[in-house]
Amino acid sequence: MTRLALFLMWLLHGLPQPLLAACGRAFGRLFFLFGRERREVALTNLRLCFPALSEAERSALARRHFAAFGRSFLERGILWWASPQRIRRLIALEGLERIPRDRPVILLAPHFVGLDMGWTRLCLELDMVSLYANQKNPHFNAALYRGRLRFGHSELLSRQEGTRRAIRAMQAGKPFYYLPDLDYGPRDAIFVPFFGVPAATITGLSRLSRLTGAAVVPVVTRMTEQGYRVEIGAAWQDFPGESIEADTRRMNAFIEEEVRKSPEQYFWLHKRFKTRPPGEKRLY
Repeated sequence: MTRLALFLMWLLHGLPQPLLAACGRAFGRLFFLFGRERREVALTNLRLCFPALSEAERSALARRHFAAFGRSFLERGILWWASPQRIRRLIALEGLERIPRDRPVILLAPHFVGLDMGWTRLCLELDMVSLYANQKNPHFNAALYRGRLRFGHSELLSRQEGTRRAIRAMQAGKPFYYLPDLDYGPRDAIFVPFFGVPAATITGLSRLSRLTGAAVVPVVTRMTEQGYRVEIGAAWQDFPGESIEADTRRMNAFIEEEVRKSPEQYFWLHKRFKTRPPGEKRLY
């Protein structure tokens, strides 16, 4: 079944982008209708993060999110099989000059649906390093791995390997494309607010910056009508700050601010609040 799905993705990637986007949105809408478990996860997240919205408004937002997710999923085929020229036309890049070249760099990349588009577009310009989590399906995992390493000499390291190799790559001049905004469990995490809800958040951004002297440069990839736009911000000033906890709060506050700009594009399918403080009940 997975091989058939990958074959269909390969067939579809040659479609004109507007038609491929329409197919992706349709796929996302079907996923919303039939993917009951993930639909409930998304609605729970939205209820926790946007309590002021009505139930109808949250449902509409969830539907837009599933449509955006479906579109990004099918458009991965462009990343995996299309030419560099087409990828450059699809994905605009802003602010490449803001990445320092005289010190280690952490590219803070929150989990928006265009995350892979940002990685691939940047790989056309520079070599990077990142961590990845193995997917349960081996065929999809292999396709994802190959697709992410099509260009240049970037490195993808298993999360189980830890960060030592990533640190060495950073020190050798490769920016670290870092995705620290999922719930990875209680290990190496502290509870800090995310949309006012205590969220188990790993402290790696602060610790790595303190250890390596790396600059933290935010990278947000947004979906547009015509494709995607990778927005590279200015390196954070006064980071790391007074404490690891304060740094981690700052990171979550930054991500929250970016999410509010395009809430339908954040990865609400993930159980962001799965790990709870001692004594609190489960939310999913």
